[in-house]
Amino acid sequence: MDFGGLIRSIDWNWLETTLARVLAVLLCLTVHETCHGLAAYALGDPTARDRRRLSLNPLRHIDWLGLGMMLVVGFGWAKPVPVDPRYFKKPKQGMALTALAGPVSNLLLALLAMFLSREIYLHLPYSSGGALAFEFLLYTLAPLSIGLGLFNLLPIPPLDGSKVLGAFLPDRTYFGLMRYERYGMLLLLALSWFGVTGDLISGSILGVYRFFFELFF
Repeated sequence: MDFGGLIRSIDWNWLETTLARVLAVLLCLTVHETCHGLAAYALGDPTARDRRRLSLNPLRHIDWLGLGMMLVVGFGWAKPVPVDPRYFKKPKQGMALTALAGPVSNLLLALLAMFLSREIYLHLPYSSGGALAFEFLLYTLAPLSIGLGLFNLLPIPPLDGSKVLGAFLPDRTYFGLMRYERYGMLLLLALSWFGVTGDLISGSILGVYRFFFELFF
């Protein structure tokens, strides 16, 4: 068997791009879910800690179907961090802050990625292969993390935005909205299929990315 020919036939650019995207998605989802758990814990709910979800180990958070969807169509999910609002002094507000922690963490992660990209660009102009690979990962990570953060701010159950919105709604309206949470994923899948969420989010991602870019470059 001609192993040399086999190796030469591999599309290394495609492999590098795919690997960077997988690593970026894993990091985005892991940070997002871990920060949900940390916020809940800070507000008095130990559920995520007790179930070992305050971890940066992606295997504790990944839903494999959600990961595949994220890689293929840019819309996916992880295993939801368990939260018990009965531990919160103000359940609706506690849920809103816990929910908001995920998207905020993604925006901060994107900022960190772009800051590190600038530092590499300024101080390692003739980067080695390892530094270039890391820089490529950062360039992949930033828009993905922004996209995940903005997508989760949509006020559609079960996304985080619905729980943030709930903090401003009367109890009756809020709990009525949460009754339809199980159907929200079907709605999101339908909107994604028809390209509605993509059109809505893509322009926002570009706007936030440009804003962050101007901060650092």
